[in-house]
Amino acid sequence: MTQTQLTKETYDRLASELEDLTTRGRIEIAKQIEAARALGDLSENGDYHAAKDAQGKMEARVRQLQAMLEDVEIVEKNPKKPTKVGVGTVVSIRYEDDGEEESYFVGSIEEKRDDLTVLSPNSPLGKVLLDRSTNDRVSYMAPNGEIKVVILNIE
Repeated sequence: MTQTQLTKETYDRLASELEDLTTRGRIEIAKQIEAARALGDLSENGDYHAAKDAQGKMEARVRQLQAMLEDVEIVEKNPKKPTKVGVGTVVSIRYEDDGEEESYFVGSIEEKRDDLTVLSPNSPLGKVLLDRSTNDRVSYMAPNGEIKVVILNIE
């Protein structure tokens, strides 16, 4: 399992979400299940099955957050304009084969913001972009072959 890199703000938000789910969330789900049980026959009780389904989804999110926060590295936001691609930066690239330009946020999906696509630093493209600078040309192997990109901008 790889270490999750998060900003302090995102770490605090996820820790708060975990706390809420394991306290208030579990109590509310338990109340919903109990109310649905009181309605009678559980085999045809839609409220009961919906509450159990919600409980399962909530517990899956709890496990996901626990695993993520168990091995986390807090990364600091750099107040200056970055000169190299790193976790927490927005990188704009151009694909050399078709000239298409894309911008990505490099980091965890939990850091997602605005309408930017999140690019994991552990993905093939993320790995070759890390520590690179504007105008650098890099290539990586994708399922359909080698892809070459040029870095246009780093924010």
